Amino acid sequence: MNVAAVLLGALLGVLLGNRLPQRTREAVTDGLGLVTLLIAGTSAVAVLSPDLAAEVGDSAPMLIVLTSLLVGGIVGSLLRLEERVESLGGRLQRRLAGGAGSVERRRFVEGFVASSLLFCTGPLTILGSLNDGLGNGADQLLLKSALDGFAAIAFAASFGWGVAASAITVVVVQGSLTLVGLGLGDLLPDAHLDAVTAVGGLLLVGVALRLLRIRDVPVADLLPALLVAPVLVAVLAPVLGS
Repeated sequence: MNVAAVLLGALLGVLLGNRLPQRTREAVTDGLGLVTLLIAGTSAVAVLSPDLAAEVGDSAPMLIVLTSLLVGGIVGSLLRLEERVESLGGRLQRRLAGGAGSVERRRFVEGFVASSLLFCTGPLTILGSLNDGLGNGADQLLLKSALDGFAAIAFAASFGWGVAASAITVVVVQGSLTLVGLGLGDLLPDAHLDAVTAVGGLLLVGVALRLLRIRDVPVADLLPALLVAPVLVAVLAPVLGS
């Protein structure tokens, strides 16, 4: 459902985008950037979760988020994740869009990177996929599919077919998380998920800054922070928890 929503939204966005002037495309992208910033804020506020505070104490959640981003950023930059994601986007562009010029290639890559990060770093990606694998229903993924479909229209109107290519990322990331939920049962307690959600919210701030053309934050390099956060909670809980 999520992949179909992204592909359909991308198709509609490309058809619509060809009929829109450049200033209108930029206005659409700015609007999407502001909405992404709003979603990011509602996710990042999970750092104030009572479950997380009960697990590690009142003062530790901010430190956990900060440390997760620092460690994750170091690991991601050493692994050159941002460079690898952009390289993947370039290869897909050459395969799917033919011999387009450098401007078109950059547009494709930016659409692929930005939409992949938006579709795959939010809390609904993690919670929805895990709950689906755990047999708790796909309600959250259905909601996410609807949101992603509308977002894909806006993205594709500005960035073109790179948005459709992000469906591959959705399959890999959400499919993997669903299989994890299916195979391992109840993977993470609420406090650990809250830490992941808070870190994911800050990663979405980075996506919003890119969309608003404020700063090209290498968000892909920060993705390991999503794995570091629950580990830090597990390590600190016996020491700092109530």
